[in-house]
Amino acid sequence: MADTPLTGGGGLKRRFYRDVFVGGIPGAYEVLLDGRRVHTPGRKPLRLPAHALARAVADEWHAQQGLIRPETMPLTRLANTVIDGVAAAPEETAESIMRYAASDLLCYRAAAPDSLARQQALAWDGVLDAFHRAHGARFRVTSGIGFIEQAPETVDRVRAVVGGFASPFALGALHVLTTLSGSVVLALELAEGRLGVDEAWRLAHLDELFQESLWGEDAEALNRRARRFQEFCAAFRMLAWVHGKPATDNTPA
Repeated sequence: MADTPLTGGGGLKRRFYRDVFVGGIPGAYEVLLDGRRVHTPGRKPLRLPAHALARAVADEWHAQQGLIRPETMPLTRLANTVIDGVAAAPEETAESIMRYAASDLLCYRAAAPDSLARQQALAWDGVLDAFHRAHGARFRVTSGIGFIEQAPETVDRVRAVVGGFASPFALGALHVLTTLSGSVVLALELAEGRLGVDEAWRLAHLDELFQESLWGEDAEALNRRARRFQEFCAAFRMLAWVHGKPATDNTPA
């Protein structure tokens, strides 16, 4: 079977294929372009652990018209990152996630204005409480930007939860959810089904939304946030499919 490399570098390729199929075997599905296997930029086979994930990646390839635009293929790009990077260095990826356990967004509250501090407490305290009930990890909270050290047992409990994401695809998706939200707590609450995608994203951007309510919206900032939300959703979908769950907004009723 011939191989088809995914476009790398800054150049864009024209769509060179007619048909897109999903092939391979359970646990190692492949996207085939006119029967040719796709490779990552690192020249590794683009093999995916779940059929639904492979089908969604195939849909991204099928949707390309004219030029192949990687920015419109968030699942494909994330899969490439997992295969070329996370799979080779899972410990480094886990440690990158764990850095947020020491400086989680939800633990740093505004000193002023009081209205923002109240919104943060109302929105974030319940998430921290839910995480504590699920895992016994109680985070310390502070006002302002001064660093607050978390209890070693809290960090250890978070590490144990993160350690349960053994698949490189699950770990890579969790890493994206964490870095884009600034919170390992939000990422894990979403991953474990106690938050939905839209709610987790809103909670992660509470400060920005508050500022926009005062000063109005900025088109460039909105576009940037929309692109990041697309990546956030792709990571959630990947994580859900790897865990064999429907990739839908799982906000509890």
